[in-house]
Formats: sequence, structure tokens, C-alpha cells
Amino acid sequence: MTSDRLVRLASLLKLMRQRSGLTQEQLAAESGVSESTIRRLESGRAPNPTLLSLEKLQEALAAGPEDRRELAELLASGRGVPAHPDGVAGEPGRADGTGEADEPGEPQPGRLRSPAAPSAVLVRDEVLSAARDVALEIRRRWRLEEERRRVHDPFPLPVRWRRTDPALSDHEANVERLPPGAAAPDPDDLGGDLPTVADFYRRRHSGRLVVLGRAGSGKSVLTIRFVQDFLETRTAPDRVPVIFSIGSWDPTARTLRTWMTERLVRDHPHLAVRVAGTSMAGALIEADLVLPVLDGFDEMAEGLRGRALERLNEFSSPLLLTSRREEFAEAVDAAGTPLVWATVIELADLTVDDVAAYLPRTARRNGGQGGGYGRGVWDAVTERLRERSGEGDGQGHGHAADPLTGALRTPLMTALARTLYSERTGADPAELLDAETFPDESSIEEHLLAGFVPAVYRRRSPEAEHVRDWDPDRAEQWLGYLAHHLAHPDRERQDLAWWEIGDFLPRRQRVLSVALAATLCAALSTWVIGLLIGRLPAWRTLVEGALMGPAAGLAFAAVYAVMIARGGGTFEPARVRLRLRPRLPGGGPGPDPVWGAAARGPGVPGPGVPGPGVRGPGVRVPARAPLRVFTARFGAVMAGGFVMGVGCACALAVERELAYGALVLNLAVLEGVAVNMLVFGLIFGAGTGLVFGLLAAFEAPLDVASAADPISLLAANRATVRRQLAALVPLLALSVAFGGGLIVALLDGFLGDLNWEAWDGLYVGAVVGLGGGLSYALSFTAWGRWVVRARLWLPMTGKLPWDTAAFLDDAYRRGVLRQAGAVYQFRHVRLQHHLGRTYRRRQAQRSQRWASVGAGRGPTASPRGARRTRR
Repeated sequence: MTSDRLVRLASLLKLMRQRSGLTQEQLAAESGVSESTIRRLESGRAPNPTLLSLEKLQEALAAGPEDRRELAELLASGRGVPAHPDGVAGEPGRADGTGEADEPGEPQPGRLRSPAAPSAVLVRDEVLSAARDVALEIRRRWRLEEERRRVHDPFPLPVRWRRTDPALSDHEANVERLPPGAAAPDPDDLGGDLPTVADFYRRRHSGRLVVLGRAGSGKSVLTIRFVQDFLETRTAPDRVPVIFSIGSWDPTARTLRTWMTERLVRDHPHLAVRVAGTSMAGALIEADLVLPVLDGFDEMAEGLRGRALERLNEFSSPLLLTSRREEFAEAVDAAGTPLVWATVIELADLTVDDVAAYLPRTARRNGGQGGGYGRGVWDAVTERLRERSGEGDGQGHGHAADPLTGALRTPLMTALARTLYSERTGADPAELLDAETFPDESSIEEHLLAGFVPAVYRRRSPEAEHVRDWDPDRAEQWLGYLAHHLAHPDRERQDLAWWEIGDFLPRRQRVLSVALAATLCAALSTWVIGLLIGRLPAWRTLVEGALMGPAAGLAFAAVYAVMIARGGGTFEPARVRLRLRPRLPGGGPGPDPVWGAAARGPGVPGPGVPGPGVRGPGVRVPARAPLRVFTARFGAVMAGGFVMGVGCACALAVERELAYGALVLNLAVLEGVAVNMLVFGLIFGAGTGLVFGLLAAFEAPLDVASAADPISLLAANRATVRRQLAALVPLLALSVAFGGGLIVALLDGFLGDLNWEAWDGLYVGAVVGLGGGLSYALSFTAWGRWVVRARLWLPMTGKLPWDTAAFLDDAYRRGVLRQAGAVYQFRHVRLQHHLGRTYRRRQAQRSQRWASVGAGRGPTASPRGARRTRR
């Protein structure tokens, strides 16, 4: 059937279905024709429609005489409709005429089976339900992201693609999954535009596609559009496309499936629930219900790309990968093979006509030239571009030596030009034509990048209720600080996670922040409890608090320093919440009982913090019995509690020496101090280990709506920490008070005469419960580290604003940042690089100025220059 008749047939069927008031799903149920076949018929992608399927659709839609006659005319003019063995026409691919064989992953006559096709029969119902929930959330998230980026205002920039160098692709026969000896057909789709990528992908029988393009060419926008177009036609049990920033993957440390599982749990905390011995995220990956859209292959470390390509070739499932051309070609050379079964396409540059049609329609403000609203702002620029285009290749690609044409050939730079000149009053884009100021393409690009942040912070936020008047210069400095610390000598990061911002501090300052927070919490707790219920005089209570605070601070700092030395010290947000109903023996649905706020490396875990050797999410492990959970948590926490007890005993020894004048060098006193260190260590260690071990039985995964974005995750983690504190403080107090009495009773006589009165036990327990709980919350949880470092320490030093969360959210709403699940990312990696370079340059200039002042000379001989330096 010809293409025009396919379009007429598609329009007729869609009109008939809409008149009947049925959805595609309802029509499939009424007619017995598969939903995928209906979808292809209505989109004009079924070149050989079957008579059987069309007859079923006519009956289900109660087609009238006119519709039946028009349908018969269309079919009568068709050619090459294959005959069914029983005399009924059938579509190629299946004998039953359903014609579903062109979906990736399904076998077809004359083709090999595509890899790992998902099957609804072999997948649990709860896993299919989770896939549907994830699909809805992803579609909502990326639709909102398109709105933030204003992709459709006034219209999407035309991102075009074409097939690229065959040396970067696999054999066409492998892509089409043809058997040995079969000749690969000549590709008939050599190019297209953004809306056709999803259809082009679905026609790849291997389900593997690589998208190449220069920096800023629209690869990220393409992935967002691909995900939404794919989800619009998705039916269960189709895969759910999920965008992963592959630049953060270390193929030498984690398999792709494990890494993707961790990212799924990070962005969708409810997927931490346990099912069939693994997390729900792991179950989705293992059931092949996730279509990885791997964005930013070129952002991986150079030495890892070849190894990553080898790992991707070991991963047989469908995927979509984006990269810059040069980096992908280097990885192919390093691996000695392209991405197996993959077709490679490349994004084309914008033409002069594209830019000239787009930019004038973005200038809606009054151009001040007496014309219409916004008329004339881009006239000089578009005229120059068209003049240069006439001198170029005759196809609208412009003059090769024209800097402006070269700079505006990517959607990124065109969008930045729009922000700087179409949305700012008084800005004249004609300045870009000055050859002395902008002699080459890079100078124009740097100018656009440098002007973007000041431009967006000089205008009001698009959402009035979230408006904050940030100073543009300070905002650029704060963003530069964040961009600078995302750079890493081995691997540059893109994910800006709020719980990792505090780790931008040097190691000494991080340890010092833990010491100060614990010191303050312990001292205040001792003073409050002592003054309220203590028996000591007020002056001794103050002295005791002044000594207990530093002792606790040193103990917490020592534990944290050991964690850093062993590769830990970073705490992710807890993926669990406390519930009154304990988890039943044998596992069942629920989180990995010892996984959650994954401290990277061994340390002092708490609720949601794993102990040493705990495997990450998505790793298939047998369901743990409550006794094993308790033992693992108890052993990990007891060591830290013992250190706290030793510190408490030392502080009490100093306090008594000050009160009674006892000589610490006296052997009897030293012996008593040693006994106290052992006893207090056992009391604190056993008490804290018991409490944290028991709390593991009351953990449950966060619900589906708990953390759809960074702000929601921050709020959820804050609520989780508060609930943990509400449980920790009384439980720690009781465990120390009564556990101390039991331990003293067991050791009394063996270690000499020991005394632990009930009142003293309650007093010590109350101090430990309040002080220890607060110190733990501020030192060993993601939210506590955020408060101490990102809300207090960094703002006091001028590195970040006082309300960092509001600043990040506002930067997202202004389009400087984007959201990728639970983390932020800069709008584009080139903007991140520019802000980082600018920050480092300014810091170097500031250091030079201070060095000049310290040497007794200014940068200039004039007093005015000296005053500028001092300022």
C-alpha cells in the first residue's frame, strides 16, 4: 500500500475510534486485535495491514456504510498483501495476523531472536506494577523538565540526524538480527528529525542505538524527547526508558546492572522494597523492564571509556547511548570493536535558516525601534547570517570563516543567545557582529556562556511564589564554587547531590566540624540535664559539661577520621523510615535491613547506615533473619559506642581531679580510671549497639511519593532523622541506665567494688540519650551533615548562601540547573566547565592580591590601586 493511502487509512481508523469514544486499549479488548497493531495502523507504520484485523476493528467500532465503503476502496488499491494459509491475509511476522513481530525483542521469520525480551508471564505482578509507576513518574518528570527548558517556546529547534560513518556501527545484518548467509537490506532511513527518533529506534530489531553529536548539539534534549515519545506508545510489558548519566559509572568497580540499580534506588526510593531476594529496582533490571538511555558517554574519564564499551558489549539488552563523536571513536579504537548490534546516527548542525527563523520569534519585548513588539532586535544579525549563507555552500550552512555562524550552529549557543538578547531589556545582539571584540567562534561562545548566569539572575524567576532576589555576582560565585568542586582529577562529576556538598570541605575541616558539633551537643545536654535533675552544684555541672563536650567531640571526630581513612565518611540519605510494626522473620517485602544511608566505607552505622561489608542495593542476597540483622548492626555500632564511653570516663576523671584535688598520677587513681574506661566503654557500646540493632527491625522503605526531586528527598530525610531522634533519645537513655546496672552487677567484685545507683544511671542515661542522639544526627546522617556544613559552615565562610536549598531550587527554576532524579546537574557540561574555570581564575587573582598585600606592595603604585586591593 502506498504511503498516501497508509496515511488516509490511519486517519480513518483514528477518526472512527474517536467517534466511538474508545481508547486504543479498550479497542484492543473489544476487537481482539493487539494494541501494538492498532498503534501501528493509526500511525501509518503498518505497510501490509491484514484483512482479518481490519474486519475485527470494523465490527468493534460499529463502522457505518460510508466508513466501510471508504475502507474497502483503500484496501482494493493496495498491493502485495500476503495471503494467510487459511485464505485470510496476514501481516508478515506471525501466522495469526497480529503482526507484532517488528517489536524489538520478538522473533520473526528469517531473523534471530533479539536479546532478552521482557515477558509478562515470567514477571511478578508487583514488578509490572512498579514498572508502570516508574513510567508515570518519569514521564511527569521529563515533561516538567521540557517546560523548564522552554523547549517548545516558541517552537522546538530543529534537531536533525543522519546515519554516520559505518566504521562506528556494527554490521547491518547484526543490527537487523539476520541469520548467517542472509543479505542485509539497504537502509531506507538515512536521516530524520527529533520526532522520528523513537520510531527509528523501534524499527531497530536489536534495540540498540548510538547518538553522536558535538557539545551542545542537542543530545540531552533528544534523550528527553525520546523518553516521552517512547512512553506515549508503551504498553505492558514494554521496557521503561530511564535516563542515566553514564559519566558517573566506573566500569572497573561495578557492573552496569548494579550501577543502574543503585541509581534507580537513589532517584526512586520506594524501589528499595525487597522482592524475591533483591530490591524492586534490581528486579526491574533483571526482568529487563528498564531501557537504559545512557547520556554522556564522553563525560567518562578517558582511561575508562574503552573498558566501558567492552562492558556495554557484554550487556546484551537494548539501550540508547549518547556521546561526542571523537570520544566514542577513540573508545571504539581502544576496545577494537564498536557497540555490538548498534546503529549509529549523528546530530547535524543548525542551519542559518534555522537560526534566522528561531531567534526573531523569541524577541517578544519592545525593541524600542518604533515597530512591533520585539521587532527589529535580531534584524541586523539575521541579515548578516543570510549574507554569509549566500557566500557559503548554498545549503544554508553559512560561511566557514564567519564566527557568528559557527557559534550559533548548536542549539545550546542559540538558546544562550536568546537568553542574553531576547529576554533582556536594552541588550543589542548586533554587538556580536563586531569582529574586533569577537574575532573567532570561541570568543563568541565564551561571551554567551559568561553572560548567561548574570542574565538569568537579573530577571525575575518565572514563578512568583519562588522569587528570590539573589545578587548576580554572588550567585555566579556560589555556582562557580559548586562547579569547581564537581571536578575530580580522575573523573569529573555532573551529579550535584545536596548530601555531598559538605564533602567539598577539606578533610581537616570535615573532621573539625564533626568535633565541634558533637562537643556542642554533649555540653548542652550535660548542662540541661544536670541543671534540671542533677544533684551536683551548678558550678560542677558547668565544669562537667565543659569537659564532657570536648571528650565526646574528640571521640566522634576520632571515629569519623577512621571512616575517612578507610574510604568512607560520605552518608547518603536514608531510604527507610521507622514503623511500629516490625519486619517479620524470613524477609518478605521490605528494604535490605542494613542498607539505606550507605556510608561509603565502614564506620558507625545507625538506622539506614550499613555496616562493614554490606553490599549495595540490587545485589541479590538472601533475605536476612532478624537475628542476623541485629548482630550485624550491633557489632558495627558497639565499637563506636565503646570509644564514646572511654572518652566519658576520661572527662569524669578530670572533673573529679578538679573537684577533689586527687592526683591523677596516683597509681590507685589511674587504676580506677582504667576500670571506669572499660566499664563505661562496655555500657555505652552495648547500649548503643542494642538500640541501633533493634531499630533495624522497624525500618520500612519510603513510599512512592517520598522523593521525586532533591527538595522532596531533603524533606523526607529531615523527617526520617527526626523520627529516628524521637526513638533514639529515650531508647539510648533506658539502655544505658538499665544496661549499665546489669553490666556493673556482672563485673562487681571481678574488677573491684563498682557502684551504679539507679539515680546515677538515669542521669547518665539521659545525658547520653540526648547528647548522643543529637551528636549522631548531626555527625552521621546526610541531613545532619547538610545542616552543619551546607547551612552553617560554608555560608559563614562565604562559599554558599545561608539558604542553600532555596538557592539550588531557584537556580533550577531559572534554568541554570536541571534535575536528574534526586540530584541536580548544570544545564550543560560546558556551562559547568565555564563556571568552574571562572571561579578558579578569580580565586587565583584574589590569592595574588593578598600575596601582594602581605609583601607590603600593591598591584599598582597609586593609592587608588592600593585601596582597590584592600577592598
